[in-house]
Amino acid sequence: MSTVNKNGKKEIKKVVLAYSGGLDTSVILKWLQDEYQCEIVTFTADLGQGEELEPARAKAKAAGVKEQDIYIDDVREEFVRDFVFPMFRANTV
Repeated sequence: MSTVNKNGKKEIKKVVLAYSGGLDTSVILKWLQDEYQCEIVTFTADLGQGEELEPARAKAKAAGVKEQDIYIDDVREEFVRDFVFPMFRANTV
């Protein structure tokens, strides 16, 4: 989401970040906050990684992301249906 400020530059207000909680996405989260002074919405896809999900939520909160802007969605069924099964049908090794 962005608008144009009085200098004619785009002003970014909100960014959705595919967030794993790892070093790279945590660094870019902080950089976006510092560089653009924008709100961050994090999205983490649960593909079955289990214990890594709650630490990702905690890291996002520690970085200043509001609880209501932290999304962790269970996409295991879709992942298996749309990617894993088609690989098996194609005899992927």
